[in-house]
Amino acid sequence: MNEQTVLILGAAGRLGQQLTLAFAHAGWRTLAQTRKPLPAALLATSGVEVINCEALASDQLLRAARGATVVINALNPPYTEWDRLALPLARAAQDLALRLGALLMLPGNVYNFGKQLPPLLRADTPEQGNTSKARIRIAIEAGMAAAAAEGLNSVVLRAGDFFGGAQGGSWFDLSITSRLKAGKLIYPGPLDVEHAWAYLPDLAQCFVRVAERRSQLTGHQRLHFSGHTVEGKGLHQALEQAWGRPLKTGGLPWLMISLGSPFVASWSAIAEMRYLWQKPHRLDDSELRRLIGEPAHTPLVAAMRSSLEALELSAPTGALTTGALE
Repeated sequence: MNEQTVLILGAAGRLGQQLTLAFAHAGWRTLAQTRKPLPAALLATSGVEVINCEALASDQLLRAARGATVVINALNPPYTEWDRLALPLARAAQDLALRLGALLMLPGNVYNFGKQLPPLLRADTPEQGNTSKARIRIAIEAGMAAAAAEGLNSVVLRAGDFFGGAQGGSWFDLSITSRLKAGKLIYPGPLDVEHAWAYLPDLAQCFVRVAERRSQLTGHQRLHFSGHTVEGKGLHQALEQAWGRPLKTGGLPWLMISLGSPFVASWSAIAEMRYLWQKPHRLDDSELRRLIGEPAHTPLVAAMRSSLEALELSAPTGALTTGALE
């Protein structure tokens, strides 16, 4: 039996694709669960085996994933479907990991800390269920912790907003870089407020390194990935360097989004998250460092440049000279 086998639930998603690549390149037998076709580059990667089925098809997954020592729940329903799907999907992943006797890993986020999230988020920072998504996230992680009594070992690797990779759907794609070709950066909040970001290739590498130390993880654990914490003006500077041209800044039409929220479900979900752009926050990665050492950390401008290229927003010729952010 191959002890280095990982099952990635939601392998076609933005993080799922990066996890699949990272584990396969690290020499793991990588089982990629998906309902949708995977990109050709993933299909051609040595060590990747595709499992085409629904994430809730527990018995089918159990048969296909025998021998897996790690299960990663990278399933992420659309914002508008969170209330209906997030908990059932999480419970199915938890049950599957228990039946396999595998470590369950979950990519976490900062929702758990609610609208009053403090500037520094530690692994033991109290949670505040004062938004719908905070309550769902808290319930998911509480279920994982409770299952420790049944023998489940699990870990949440919490990170900030995602960027990097080709698939859209993040604030970085849908807002910040949406008008880059017109020479404008659309920033959702004040430019002097710190915001936590996670470059997905770096985060995926941390998942691999945590999984390699699974023998040290018993019960339920929380780890924070600090990634890049940067104010809006710092992100503006980095994007200008990556793009190669000066960029004007603009904001989101929050008033229109708020007024339209009762009628447009996606706008309602976006409006609920506005506080994340108004409250400065960073993640303390002390516990992660104690486990794996120095986390992967691509310099910000290089990460931005790679992210733009993945979105087919390649920088124009004659790029600006890069500076300290590199």
